[in-house]
Amino acid sequence: MENGVMKFMHLADVHLGASPDGRAAWSQGRQEEIWETFRSSIEDCRREGVDLLLIAGDLFHRPPREEELREVNYLFSTLPGTRVALIAGNHDHIGPGSAWEDFAWNRNVAFLSSAQCECVRFPEIRTEVYGLSYHASEITEPLYDGLRPARGQMLHILLAHGGDAMHIPCSASTFARSGFHYVALGHIHHPHALIPDKAVYAGALSPIDCADEGPHGYVLGTVTHGRVQTQFVPKAKREYVRIQLPVTPEDTTFSLRDRLEAMIDEKGWQHIYRVTLTGSRDPQTRFDTDRLAEFGMVLEVEDASVPDFDLEEMLEQYRGGLIGRYIESFGTDPSDPVERRALRLGLEALLHAQN
Repeated sequence: MENGVMKFMHLADVHLGASPDGRAAWSQGRQEEIWETFRSSIEDCRREGVDLLLIAGDLFHRPPREEELREVNYLFSTLPGTRVALIAGNHDHIGPGSAWEDFAWNRNVAFLSSAQCECVRFPEIRTEVYGLSYHASEITEPLYDGLRPARGQMLHILLAHGGDAMHIPCSASTFARSGFHYVALGHIHHPHALIPDKAVYAGALSPIDCADEGPHGYVLGTVTHGRVQTQFVPKAKREYVRIQLPVTPEDTTFSLRDRLEAMIDEKGWQHIYRVTLTGSRDPQTRFDTDRLAEFGMVLEVEDASVPDFDLEEMLEQYRGGLIGRYIESFGTDPSDPVERRALRLGLEALLHAQN
């Protein structure tokens, strides 16, 4: 703490031990990457001269083993000038016989392990940190409602994990007049502020599943004369990116592969992609989505393209037969979108059976 300015780092939802992306070839490497991103964030903490490191739950993807706690504790020991405050979240909750219990933390670490809100004081940085830990995977009570810090001249910070119906429901109104100078939130993986510079979700440090789109990282904050200012710092090595790849009746699997490769080349090969084919294709064409997912980090390819049928031409060609009668049952220009989809799907099936 220099010149009356206190610096803090706010992490959440690190999910050490997670192996994202299931059976994908790169899944094991992602598990190691999550650990490395956390270790590198600790280095950032030291380089930035951070006075207080806040970890708002789900440091681990599941209740940790003792050797995992020891690894984390060693990293905390490399920050002798930094105080560390952390809580357990719903993923790494404290259960019977948990390795969390009775673990000997470094002197600079405060683990707020109680199921009821408790407070730890850091007088050297004039700060009090409040928080509670999960002792079950779900808590439906709004435990943060009505929570207030003690009076005094200290800086008051709340570590909070939750925000949905099954995990301590809370909202901006919960914290607007709570009296806390800053609420370090965890559980929601998308980084955003409920109240700018006051109640902030740091988001997951690294993206954990395909819904975690966009950049991920941590929050850096400074406190000057009681005024908090924060900034989001991107840290994750990669993002989940959704691509819409438009197709035309002239396209083939290889032409789409070339265009997809060019799009990934532009956006970055480090990212993980979910691809959706859109537009109209030749009715006789079926794209090989497995081949499209053979290069880069393509997690899935969904073919949402529709066949480019000339219904009037097909009606003349197949009049009197099963396909012609099927078209006549809908008409050549149905206005209802459900009917249009049913007509397309039915024609695809009939043409495929015919071939």
